[in-house]
Amino acid sequence: MKLTFLGTGTSFGVPVIGCSCPRCTSDDPRDRRTRHGALLTLPEGNLLVDAPPELRLQLVKAGVRHVDAVWFTHLHADHVHGADDLRIFRFRAKKDMPVHCPEGSHYELLRRFPYVFDEAIQAPAGSTIPQFRLYGFNGFEPQTILGRKFLPLPVPHGSTTVYGFRVGRLGYITDGKSLPPRTLEALKGVSILVLNALWWGNPHPTHFNVDEAVDAARTVGAGRTFLTHMTHEVGHQELLDTLPAGVEPAYDGLTVEIPED
Repeated sequence: MKLTFLGTGTSFGVPVIGCSCPRCTSDDPRDRRTRHGALLTLPEGNLLVDAPPELRLQLVKAGVRHVDAVWFTHLHADHVHGADDLRIFRFRAKKDMPVHCPEGSHYELLRRFPYVFDEAIQAPAGSTIPQFRLYGFNGFEPQTILGRKFLPLPVPHGSTTVYGFRVGRLGYITDGKSLPPRTLEALKGVSILVLNALWWGNPHPTHFNVDEAVDAARTVGAGRTFLTHMTHEVGHQELLDTLPAGVEPAYDGLTVEIPED
């Protein structure tokens, strides 16, 4: 099993429009962060985690030839508004793509993207539209996706609940402010942990900052923790030089092998 970080930035991305700070003007390609997305490569196919607005560019850059299923962590724009870019995979596969999303969220997806998620809408002859089949999940109810068991893990994100997951030895959490006790317990024993982390210092009401993410990583006890969903207030090399052993920043294009049980 392999995890590829497609995008490791927040909703603004890095560089931020109109900003000339040291990170936004950095020559280090690891400081260029498109919005959040990841690809999990399994023996039976590729699972896409979220569909950010830069999805087409991310998939082309990563050389991805097929996406076989999608996991939406939540429905904020920076996590779903690239969904249209998935239509090429449906066109090639000639079958609907399974999309796994929090139970009840399909109503919002239908409202925003009726031509994508409404089965009653068909593409005109000679044209294509994305066609997905929605599967709702609830927290802590295991889902079988591409032959593997995924456990949905809820975390608070302001008034929204975000759903990360555990699959095998990987724990994946984005856009969370804390790890509730049951989620924390479900993460125990992972080898690789992914956590969101905006910046150093100032607490944010809906996201971990770096200090909080480091504390959460220490509590989980994974061998390696990768930080994602970072702002332009932190530079990659700065984080490498400062973070404790076992915690490191991810970057767009980074690929990590996940140990098997």
